[in-house]
Amino acid sequence: MGAESLDRPAPSPRPQSLMLTFLGNYVLRRDIAVFSGSFIEVFGRLGVGEHAIRSTLTRMAGRGLLARHRRGRRMHFGLTGRSERILLDGEARVWRRGAVNDDWDGRWTVLSFSMPESWQRQRHDLRSRLVWAGFGPLGNGIWIAPSLVGVDQVIAPGGEDLGLTGRVKVFHGTAEEPTDVGAMIRDAFDLDGLAAGYRAFLDRWDRPEPLPGAPDDLARFLWMMTEWLGLVRVDPRLPVEHLPEEWPAVRAQEVLHRLRERYERGARAVADEVIEYVPVPCPRLAAPERAGAARPAARGPS
Repeated sequence: MGAESLDRPAPSPRPQSLMLTFLGNYVLRRDIAVFSGSFIEVFGRLGVGEHAIRSTLTRMAGRGLLARHRRGRRMHFGLTGRSERILLDGEARVWRRGAVNDDWDGRWTVLSFSMPESWQRQRHDLRSRLVWAGFGPLGNGIWIAPSLVGVDQVIAPGGEDLGLTGRVKVFHGTAEEPTDVGAMIRDAFDLDGLAAGYRAFLDRWDRPEPLPGAPDDLARFLWMMTEWLGLVRVDPRLPVEHLPEEWPAVRAQEVLHRLRERYERGARAVADEVIEYVPVPCPRLAAPERAGAARPAARGPS
């Protein structure tokens, strides 16, 4: 990528993706609901207009991702059980598991399913869930993941939610000769697409000057984390030993941690000034705190 293209402002992430990043870093585990005007002020720093933010808040509330809390004439938005589960999953993928699998124990999860050709909706839903859980297709209804994945991470017990009772089989084990593990990975997973995502991240963030279009550390931090979450949510964490040399996720993860140290304190200071909230009872799911997580103490009601 040339210097001219690097100097142009990059397109901002989708408002809902930015919203989830904001909630995960500034609302999760705090039992608060944030004033709608604070969302407008925060995302305005990234060029997202008021109409888009209000539409996003309404849409997420309608999908059960946000809970409305009215205080007088002001509307505040807090978490729901569904959004908390999504945010905890994202937190685990970024800070506990990471994007680089350099300690793989050689075990795979193999899942097979069969269903009538007419079940197009169920087939689409199952494939989407499998990709989300880190599986790749080998063909003929067989999918593999380079880790131990419980079937409950893909479908409800027995498969009742998709009508798959008796149609799904799951195995755990290791690959034996004459299996070519590297070739199997290339067949089942889009390595070119994964690598391109990490290279685009490096093009945007592995540079000495601040990102064009992001005016302060809060904007930069939200933008960076949103982009990174988009990458790790589709990355199956393939074992590095079977990936091409200089796999770009390794460098990209180093850049992420370095810039987190650079931006996080300044982002917290900006958040303290602009985020207004009210205390509310929120769902609390049992999950370990990530080590070193900084959760800014946003401004409370006056």
